[in-house]
Amino acid sequence: MDKPKVRILIGSKSDLDTCQPIQDYLMELGIHSDFYVSSAHRNPEKTVGLVKSAEQDGIQVIIACAGMAAHLPGVVASHTTLPVIGVPLKGSTLSGEDALFSIVQMPPGIPVATVAINGVKNAAILAAQIIALKDSVVKENLLQQRKKMAES
Repeated sequence: MDKPKVRILIGSKSDLDTCQPIQDYLMELGIHSDFYVSSAHRNPEKTVGLVKSAEQDGIQVIIACAGMAAHLPGVVASHTTLPVIGVPLKGSTLSGEDALFSIVQMPPGIPVATVAINGVKNAAILAAQIIALKDSVVKENLLQQRKKMAES
């Protein structure tokens, strides 16, 4: 089995149903990933450990999903130079807008690429596009996916 190239982190088991499709979309594109529940607040040591070991584990992109205050993507980005994609999740009375603002407003020097609220498919595709810069098989899979979209 191929080693994972994308690490998916979610802060709570309650986000599992929303975020599991990321892994499914990545597999459709031929990209293996790993998936962890690790809260930046409840398990900070575990979260930092997963981030710091990512590069040596062969990870090329990290996707971090979070709702409400949404600290997870920023915490992840602060501990790596790997590309980090943040997915704001609906989870409060503000319907995910609080998470969106928290993720997108990172301070200069610690960027987090941010997709739409609950934008899990775009997060997977963006990760694939990053990987496709050096992986011709993934690039071809992306091109085929675009072709299918245009035909439907």
